[in-house]
Amino acid sequence: MDWIKRNLYFLIGSLVALVLMGLAGWYLYSKWQLNNEILVSLDEQYAKLKRLNENKPHPGSGKVDNIKAAKDQQQELRDYIRKARQYFQVCPPIPQPESGKLTSQEFSSALSVTIDQMQRDAAKASVILPPKDSKGNTYSFSFAAQKESLAYAAGSLEPLSVQLGEVKAICAVLFAAKVNSLDNLRRERVSEDDTKGPQTDYLSEKSVTNELAVLSPYEVTFRCFSPELAAVLSGFASSPCDGLVVKTINVESAPAAAVTEQSAPQMTYTAPAAYNPPPARQIEAPRSAEAAFAARYGLAGRTATRPPPQAAPPPVYAQPIPAAPANKGGLPVVLDEKKLKVTLMLNMVKLIPSK
Repeated sequence: MDWIKRNLYFLIGSLVALVLMGLAGWYLYSKWQLNNEILVSLDEQYAKLKRLNENKPHPGSGKVDNIKAAKDQQQELRDYIRKARQYFQVCPPIPQPESGKLTSQEFSSALSVTIDQMQRDAAKASVILPPKDSKGNTYSFSFAAQKESLAYAAGSLEPLSVQLGEVKAICAVLFAAKVNSLDNLRRERVSEDDTKGPQTDYLSEKSVTNELAVLSPYEVTFRCFSPELAAVLSGFASSPCDGLVVKTINVESAPAAAVTEQSAPQMTYTAPAAYNPPPARQIEAPRSAEAAFAARYGLAGRTATRPPPQAAPPPVYAQPIPAAPANKGGLPVVLDEKKLKVTLMLNMVKLIPSK
């Protein structure tokens, strides 16, 4: 104890030196470990450089710098993507409330108005829609589960409003092309209410998201002729909603409508009733004016023989008129246009906002 008192400063200095030596050792060890990591990374970079120098094509040397050229091409691609964004406009959702928050009442009202408008557009374009269902409801363009409802699943109003706008854009193209009939339109399930609707209204596919956009699937089946099909494809290419992209197309001959076969008309002959002439009446021919006067007023009878009755005309049988022979003249038929059944798989491209 006395030694500590006599050598207090020496003891404190020794302890401080010991602590500093420990800190110096820890710092040296950490830097040594960092040096090893940097050395390993440097070895990897050297190995990568050696591999690049041995590759074909060579990354470049001197005036030729393939690495810089690759970076320039990447920048050109980014600039092209930036310019192409203006050609992928998103279809506006229905409805678009001014407050920004969509309510069930607003969506229900907009859904009824939009479906009614699409049905009237179809009637104006002479497009045949699917018949009424078993409950007597008209075609709802894949929104049968939401048409009769006033309350919707939580979090489903915004996706449903987006799909309603996209479905209206698709139908506008079909009606403008004046297709013969719309058989079906299917979309992706985005709400719990969709599990209660007809299964023919929905697809099993889901939206796919990549680095650039979200791809939402749709399937539409309709019947038309080849000019209308060309008009449909042209309409999708020039639609205001530029995000509509045709993914696949399947074209087949439309099944013929069922026709009831009728037997050929058979000619029957009904014989006329037998002619029974009345009995002949014998009268006396007048010999003078007095006798004629007496016979006229019943004063005296006269006898005469009426001419014999004429025989009934012979029956006439109607003969079938032979069909006129086909005209062998004129131009030959080169193309016999038939109705087509077309199934289109569409993708609605919705670009992700750029960073």
